[in-house]
Amino acid sequence: MRVILQRVSKGSVTVDEEIVGAIENGYVALVGITHDDTQADVELLAKKTANLRVFEDDAGKMNISAIDADAGILVISQFTLYADARKGRRPSFIQAARPEQAEPLVDYYAACLEKEGIQQVEKGVFGAMMQVEIHNQGPVTIILDSDSL
Repeated sequence: MRVILQRVSKGSVTVDEEIVGAIENGYVALVGITHDDTQADVELLAKKTANLRVFEDDAGKMNISAIDADAGILVISQFTLYADARKGRRPSFIQAARPEQAEPLVDYYAACLEKEGIQQVEKGVFGAMMQVEIHNQGPVTIILDSDSL
């Protein structure tokens, strides 16, 4: 499982010209699932996401977690995180899990974030063509991979 966390001042996702999810002050979490990912991987990365201290304290230091910052998290499924562009000019997505495996795990990630104490968890629409608006703050972008934790 891979999650790209972008700390944002605001973020939103639009499907068919309708905003289906929006947050202020938090993360846009781009989530990719591969074939061997399990609920344990999801739980690990949700815990890491909620508790990672990259929000600024009063001294301007990154010392505050998403929980402590009362941050929202916008979860966007993104199979392209498992693109393999080593050969040729067209990436392969063979490492990305099929939708029937990936969708429940992305939903479970959102549920685990709520269980960790994130008050506002918004989601995109799995498999839809989405317009994602990201106002990266800092900029701060963190890559989490369950294979490296």
